[in-house]
Amino acid sequence: MVFSTAVQARNMSNREMTQRIDQVFNAVYNNPNEPGAAVLIMQGSDTLYSRCFGVADMVTKAPVTFATNFCIASVSKQFSAVALLQLAEEGKLSLNDPLSKFFPELQAAFFEDITLHHILSHTSGIPDARPRDDRNFVLYSNDVTSVQYMRTLNCLNFQPGTQYEYINPTFQLIYQIVERTTGIPFETYMHDNVFGRAGMQTCRYFEPDRQIANLAHGYERNSKGVWQEYDYGEESFFGTKADGALYCSINDFVRWERALRDNSVWSASSKRLAYHPWIQIPADAEYGYQPYTGYGYGFFVQDYPGLPTHVYHLGDNGGFTIYAGKIPERDMIFLFFSTRPDIDRLGIVNKVYSILGFQFIK
Repeated sequence: MVFSTAVQARNMSNREMTQRIDQVFNAVYNNPNEPGAAVLIMQGSDTLYSRCFGVADMVTKAPVTFATNFCIASVSKQFSAVALLQLAEEGKLSLNDPLSKFFPELQAAFFEDITLHHILSHTSGIPDARPRDDRNFVLYSNDVTSVQYMRTLNCLNFQPGTQYEYINPTFQLIYQIVERTTGIPFETYMHDNVFGRAGMQTCRYFEPDRQIANLAHGYERNSKGVWQEYDYGEESFFGTKADGALYCSINDFVRWERALRDNSVWSASSKRLAYHPWIQIPADAEYGYQPYTGYGYGFFVQDYPGLPTHVYHLGDNGGFTIYAGKIPERDMIFLFFSTRPDIDRLGIVNKVYSILGFQFIK
């Protein structure tokens, strides 16, 4: 087994490393009958750590496995980003194209200044002004209805490109951009050109009337300490696809990471664009701040002094709590998919990275 240089320097045996990582996760996932998680750490083709905890479904008691399909929430954004980068490679659009080119129905003049680059990097200035007074809208809106407020939007939070603000509706626009550019339904385009090219076999976007194999549910404890389902119909804006409603297993996500690494779904130049920190995330950001971290196209990019670049994303939707990260320089991936939100995800991730010889998150 080939370890990273940092792990080699620790002169740690495989068994000792596994035991120490086990301790981190056992401290949280200590009841096999409660909502659980799947964890996989790989370097190249070697597995450094793999383990599943708890159940995926509290009704059937189906255990979490590496074939369990989790809602990966905002980790879904990288797939939508890859779709736009593919279309840019083919000359069907440019990342410098303004939103007004794709959405002539948007009335405000500032949509001529907001480009695809801005929405991919969370620097558009568009506020999240989705109405929250209609509970049915909040629970059941889709990628088209969720962004209707932009038709009458009359102000921005800042000049495009000057600041970072993480919001979901701008990524939801990608749903219609793909359809209007290609003439193909978003789901079909993604299946054929993104998932298919990566060799992914079971990942699916959530739809209320569609069955997903090996489906996990998200859960949270109620006031009495009882686990209750917390996903579609309980969580706000759960069903929007381009920003967050992709269900994926650890098995399929490994295929995705290999496709990204090997440039099977994009070019090397597109990968450089996606992994470039276009904007640094300020300490007062509502979402995403970590030291020395910026946002690329669908990825957080952390360049901590003295450490290799850390590329990752977080996902939070209902009870699902997701971390998908990697150290490209070491060909290392770390996947941590959970069905419960009452965890210190970044604390757990950092403890594990520390065991491996890194400490990205302070």
